[in-house]
Amino acid sequence: MTALEDRSSVHSGTMATSSALYTHDLAPTKREGRRWGAYNVFTLWANDVHSLGNYAFALGLFALGLNVWGILAAFALASVLLFLLLTLSGFMGQRTGVPFPVMSRIAFGVRGAKIPAAVRGVVAITWFGIQTYLASSVLSILLVALIPSLGRLDTNSLLGQSTLGWITFLALWALQVLIVSYGMRTIRRYMAFAAPTTLLTMCALAVWMFVRAGGSVSLDDGAPLTGGAMWLQVFRAAALWVVVYGTFVLNFCDFTRSARSRAAIVRGNIVGIPVNMLFFACIVAVLSGAQFTLDGRVITSPTDIVRTVPHMFLLVLASLALIALTVAVNLLANFVAPIYALVDLFPRRLDFRRAGLVSAVLGLVITPWNLYDSPVVVNYFLGGLGALLGPLFGVIMADYWLLRKTRVNVPALYTEDPDADYHYRRGYNPRAVAAFLPSAAAAVTVALVPYFHALAGFSWFVGALLAALLHTAVADRSAPVRDLDGEAIAVAAE
Repeated sequence: MTALEDRSSVHSGTMATSSALYTHDLAPTKREGRRWGAYNVFTLWANDVHSLGNYAFALGLFALGLNVWGILAAFALASVLLFLLLTLSGFMGQRTGVPFPVMSRIAFGVRGAKIPAAVRGVVAITWFGIQTYLASSVLSILLVALIPSLGRLDTNSLLGQSTLGWITFLALWALQVLIVSYGMRTIRRYMAFAAPTTLLTMCALAVWMFVRAGGSVSLDDGAPLTGGAMWLQVFRAAALWVVVYGTFVLNFCDFTRSARSRAAIVRGNIVGIPVNMLFFACIVAVLSGAQFTLDGRVITSPTDIVRTVPHMFLLVLASLALIALTVAVNLLANFVAPIYALVDLFPRRLDFRRAGLVSAVLGLVITPWNLYDSPVVVNYFLGGLGALLGPLFGVIMADYWLLRKTRVNVPALYTEDPDADYHYRRGYNPRAVAAFLPSAAAAVTVALVPYFHALAGFSWFVGALLAALLHTAVADRSAPVRDLDGEAIAVAAE
């Protein structure tokens, strides 16, 4: 009998752990083996906030009519909201030591938890492929700049990609598979390297643009929004920025399960979210304002600036930093989540390394460049799936914080015994599903139906709040709530 089984038996008899629910990768972490400190949490955000997709989003706010002060206000509001949401989510992982697919069992049941894990996994795999494609595009630009003769490899098309495009995509794809194959410890070390490199390079790029613009940057695009229209756009931008992190707030416990303490999470989040996001917003303001001062053009991506860098040395540095950054973001946001989801779905066949390879292969076969070039796919498929993340978050957070008040029977998360705390009805919690389904329908409707276009940016909040209220209202409060803090837990943290 394992320590986990023995601890469970204290409260619920001899309930054996199930091989369908318990593996080395899904097991809770030992407190003495956790290595993530405040700096590791900070580097997570230092990498993720400065991603290519986030720069494109933020630069787009300038084009939508927000001036510099409006952009800063939007990010200040969003950073406060995200700090609160991510800190609450992170505390769950630090206390229990379990990854997101296991955390979901508390609310949805030991079998029903596969639903949120699968939704999160599909979103992540798709974005893994798209982000790898974006990074490969930057690498292609860099290679052609260094070796102009390679340009002839970029003129044909095979399944939507040129020969050069295939070479750069597969190279970065293989690099990420290699890093993931060494586990979470290697990912943590890569983050620690990539974060300061990215911050210094993007800061240097902003300074270079500022000097190039003669020390003057435009505060708006010449026709800024004012009054109520401006503030509506500020709130909408802040809400959309939270939606961008709807994936992370859901599975932040995948990382904080390795955190040494709550204090490490709070310190890392304070520097990594409010401070880092305002730094990010300032870089965006300088990049967009300086470029508009130079030629009256509104840029939509940092790659547009990279193309204009006249010095080869700076071009190489900027390109390599953007590539390293995008790889880091992919590892964090789009690789870890589907790995744990796949291990949860196929525990007898997959471990962390094999699940990483399966995720990568799926991210390749969907030909992400074709998905990215299709507005219908991005807006409806990914937009619809993204809207589902809010209701999932609402159910899980309400169950953990409001109903159970942080008391979790960790060993019972790994048993299929019908009398266990999280078996509910055949492994599914019908009350959680009943709260999730109408909330998901409402969120998807707000996100995708043209009539609700003005509220589309708030779909995540609509789904999360509605799901939390419904789950709190319909939950079975007569069920016993036992608390096992997970001291006798099974594996060391990576």
